[in-house]
Amino acid sequence: MATTKAKESREYSADELQVRLRDLKQESLNLRLQRATGTLENPARIRQVRRETARVLTALTAKKSA
Repeated sequence: MATTKAKESREYSADELQVRLRDLKQESLNLRLQRATGTLENPARIRQVRRETARVLTALTAKKSA
């Protein structure tokens, strides 16, 4: 999946952000499982997913408070 910047995340609707958050959490789980089994090809992807999750959560919080 491609990474999104904070500016792009703010442009999505709350429903789209919820779907993106669910996808990121699933990907995070898969990456953790791959790391545990030793089949992880790109360890940097864990950090990217974690940061993108934070961006989406920030955008969701901003939308809920607005």
